[in-house]
Amino acid sequence: MQLNRPLGLALLLALPLINQAAVLPEDRADILIHAYEGGGVEVIGPSILIRKSLGNSLSASVNYYEDSITSASIDVEMISGASTYTENRKEHSFTVDYLHNSTIISLGYNDSKESDYTSKTTSFGISQEMFGAMTTVTISYAQGADVVMKNTKPDFKESVDRRIYRLGISQVMSANAIMGITWETITDQGYLNNPYRMVRYVDDSKKRGFDLQSEKYPSTRNSSTIAIRGIYYLPYRASLSAGYRYFTDSWGIDASNSELAYVHPLGDTEWTFDIKYRFYQQSAATFYSDLYPTADYQNHLARDKELSTFNSHTFGLGVSYEFLQQSWSILDRGSLNLSYDYIVFSYDDFHDATAGGGAGGEPLYEFSANVFRLFVSVWY
Repeated sequence: MQLNRPLGLALLLALPLINQAAVLPEDRADILIHAYEGGGVEVIGPSILIRKSLGNSLSASVNYYEDSITSASIDVEMISGASTYTENRKEHSFTVDYLHNSTIISLGYNDSKESDYTSKTTSFGISQEMFGAMTTVTISYAQGADVVMKNTKPDFKESVDRRIYRLGISQVMSANAIMGITWETITDQGYLNNPYRMVRYVDDSKKRGFDLQSEKYPSTRNSSTIAIRGIYYLPYRASLSAGYRYFTDSWGIDASNSELAYVHPLGDTEWTFDIKYRFYQQSAATFYSDLYPTADYQNHLARDKELSTFNSHTFGLGVSYEFLQQSWSILDRGSLNLSYDYIVFSYDDFHDATAGGGAGGEPLYEFSANVFRLFVSVWY
């Protein structure tokens, strides 16, 4: 049962908003354990990444990502009466970076699989330094092919085609400041809704005052995003960063995201602490409704809370410890990192249909979530 779109495209195109200089990434290995809990959903799993240079001009990386999902969210409760389900998702990705003078060419492949959703994505990117390495321009393209299935209906199979175009520019502003701007557009075509999710409509003959029918989404979606971020390095090895992101799409959603972060080293020790705050808000899709007046009220129907009007506040803390200061055997250095995010979601037009109070008169939905990430990095 799909919670959301697989992470493949996001992982392959997660190029830094502030692009790096034209040097190959360092040889390193990362082991991550991540956990999410909130809104009746629990997600936990590992991720392992290994990157290795192959000569002076080539670098390759492999990544394995897995999560186990347990859900008893209000969407499930409304349909099946508080039953829960579990799902397991696995992803594999492979990237290659080639360095030639001040240009880096990147190729990537990702596949994601769960019991009722598969995704395969290929990507291509070029990063070019200009003006004495003061400016870096990055362009990238990715193409994905997804297959949507339904566990309760073995013969159900639909496809989704996705393309992502990205352009990024970073600029060194001074000895202590750097700024980056990224533009991205995504085109989706195919079966874009969740085959399990239902919408509700007024039906006075029912005890709870409403009945259910399957949601119906448009078969296309185009979205654009522009983001800007700056980092200022302070004299005592600390840094202050700020970012803003604006999103709009053909479904009528407008969203913005603002973030402020601060990184602080503890004197001359191996400890570093960081703190951040992020605010997100969005408007609803034009065809979204918490409660429709009748069945088949319009051509497109949606009651996904992620398409409603809502906002969220994220408060984050992190700590890292450099546990290997000098080379040991094949290892050059190592870092242990722990981060925690507390997120509060508030919905303006999505009601908790399981709470009672009459159809459309239930309290507005809100919940909080906890996100933990523990990872170890070693350079060799």
